Amino acid sequence: MSANDNRKAAIKKLRLLAYNSKVNANVFRKKIEDEYNISFLPNHVERSEHDYGGVKCDVLTPEIYSSKRILFYVHGGSFVGGSRASYRCFCSMLANKAYSRTVVPEYRLAPTYAFPSAVEDIQASFRALFTEEQIQRSLDGDVDEDGNSVTTMPEVIIAADGAGASIALSLILNLRERYRACIKKIVLFSPWLNLSSQSPVITGKKVQDEVLSGEILASSGQVYTYESNLENPLISPVFAADEFLKGFPPVYIQMGQKEILVDDANTFKKRLLENGAECEIDLWPDMPHFFQMAEEYLADAHKALDKFSSVISGIDNQNVERQSFENKPILEHSLRAEA
Repeated sequence: MSANDNRKAAIKKLRLLAYNSKVNANVFRKKIEDEYNISFLPNHVERSEHDYGGVKCDVLTPEIYSSKRILFYVHGGSFVGGSRASYRCFCSMLANKAYSRTVVPEYRLAPTYAFPSAVEDIQASFRALFTEEQIQRSLDGDVDEDGNSVTTMPEVIIAADGAGASIALSLILNLRERYRACIKKIVLFSPWLNLSSQSPVITGKKVQDEVLSGEILASSGQVYTYESNLENPLISPVFAADEFLKGFPPVYIQMGQKEILVDDANTFKKRLLENGAECEIDLWPDMPHFFQMAEEYLADAHKALDKFSSVISGIDNQNVERQSFENKPILEHSLRAEA
């Protein structure tokens, strides 16, 4: 395929994740599953199922992973579609790139289960995961230089895309300090940060975005919650009060330069920086919304995922053969690799 044909195929695939109010929710979900669900996971990643807080989750384990780190992923899909099944391929790649076990919760979807159902599910699964990881570390029996027993905190990376970013950030805004302290990084792919009627994305006429439109964001917001609630910070994080942004974990945002969401991302970054938090926006020229999900068509998607890897693991995947794994003592083989 030519580069132009590849781009057209990528846009067609990515548009399936953008909800259109004219399409029945079940039809929308089926199209996503038909396109994204796969039979075999890439990179020799092992999948198991675990119940965290009453929420079924995929646990994706790469061949080599850090024993002290876990990636918690909240999938997108316009609040209406997407699932752990349709995200298995993408999240398996992330697990491999980040050298991290990856947990993907199956949260409830709108419109049948509107806000705050998804937020409740993500909170329940995260807290249960945190507790289990903490217990496991206490059983591992780490000791300090004086021989005293030490319980290390779980090291958690929270990642999300699109509407999933709204849900993931609502989780963090609700977390107590002891939970927040274990979050080492937040990674957001093309995040939805403002669904209110005040958003210039919704009211504007920008047409450069090949995947999203103000109408899509508005339609998704209307099935997720009622109109007057769209300015709720748990739905539109740009409205979060300063007190909730102080002490916020470091944020890394990766998105295409052509997206209509860039202005909202810059607004959120400004709010974080004003409150002493860290935030980096990594813009990829000429790339559409959530281009990383179309890696089979877009060469830049591979490069972007390598950048994600270096942000999380500190290992440059493009030069990995020339590097020594300085954190090798905390890297372990999965069960599959040991078999």
